[in-house]
Amino acid sequence: MSDIFFLDGEAIPFSPGQTLIQAASAAGKYIPHLCWHPDFSAHGSCRLCIVRCGGREVAACTTLAAAGLKVENASAELDATRRTLLQLLFVEGNHFCPACEKSGNCLLQSTAYRLGMRDPHFEHFYPDRPLDASHPDVLIDFNRCILCELCVRASRDLDGKDVFAIAGRGVQAHLVVGAPSGRLADTAFAASDRAASVCPVGAILHKRVGFAVPIGARTCDLEQAGGGTGAAAAVEKGQ
Repeated sequence: MSDIFFLDGEAIPFSPGQTLIQAASAAGKYIPHLCWHPDFSAHGSCRLCIVRCGGREVAACTTLAAAGLKVENASAELDATRRTLLQLLFVEGNHFCPACEKSGNCLLQSTAYRLGMRDPHFEHFYPDRPLDASHPDVLIDFNRCILCELCVRASRDLDGKDVFAIAGRGVQAHLVVGAPSGRLADTAFAASDRAASVCPVGAILHKRVGFAVPIGARTCDLEQAGGGTGAAAAVEKGQ
């Protein structure tokens, strides 16, 4: 028999060991997130899933559900904090949506739409990061990486290859490829790997399939046109 906690006043059932976001997601309730994915252990790096409970802000992806716990998710204050985090992600990388193949199917973009982020607010960093087109089937644009580590976890935990890692700290942190040359072509990476399809932004892209679905007919485009609110969940299901 499941216990319950309260998310914005609504009773949410949970099983022992479930986190707040796992239980909320199972109940069809949306908590903003980028680095969390239901197929992987929690990472807690993006902080988009912050909620308020017990008088403090916590990450919903790493906080275990507890019977009777009262959790606040939908509030103007929390959404303002989330928008600031999104704005920082946009300016720290080169995220120019109209020029990105992932536009319309991007979790970063759809989350910004949902939370009402209308401008980057901060000055762009314009980082000069490389592009790796060495692999015959997959392209990596390091300019768009948001350091969610989903590809790292997918390659390590599901593909068993450890192709990716994060090097550096702070503003110097960046995605690297685990080969002496640093080239994806010099690894065992395959287009069929889970790591090849889990990226929530346009950092890892399959070659020769660009614009197979035209702009305007993609998941987030259709959701926005119809006034829907499930764009982020729909994009995630496609990862």
